[in-house]
Amino acid sequence: MKLKYSGLIICNTTPLLYLHQLNLLTIIREICGDIVVPPAVIRELKTGADQGVSVPDIGQFTWMTVKEPVAVSAHNLIKDLGDGETEVLMLALEVPGSLVILDDNLARRYAYMNSIPVIGTCGLLVKAKYLGLIPSVTPILDLLEQKGFFISKEFRKTVISLARE
Repeated sequence: MKLKYSGLIICNTTPLLYLHQLNLLTIIREICGDIVVPPAVIRELKTGADQGVSVPDIGQFTWMTVKEPVAVSAHNLIKDLGDGETEVLMLALEVPGSLVILDDNLARRYAYMNSIPVIGTCGLLVKAKYLGLIPSVTPILDLLEQKGFFISKEFRKTVISLARE
């Protein structure tokens, strides 16, 4: 069952990057349907590619659309976040009823303070397990950590518990 929101489902760089590297990018499509990525996410992915990191080519996916926030001039109003997180939140504020896919803790706090629903990479994995898209979450968490994705011990326990593993 796909997540349903009246607005957009807007994805940041980190979920795209790590799920791509684990060949699990399609779980976003299975769980969320069509998603939107802001131009800053494209730029961040390009920077990663320029540094030799394996990144998805957004243009290859018909279910991903690039959308720029209208109020680009407000970009500097959100401090201490990367450009991707900032544009994800700006788009969500412009389109009420949107869901954001974010992992950064500070960005998630901004979202919660503005009543923007959030799911992250680990939440997608738990949902994917419930939908039968993956058999287990724990080995994927191990792979994510090996690739440099930070998961605190407490949060890891929570994710594993939610996945009933």
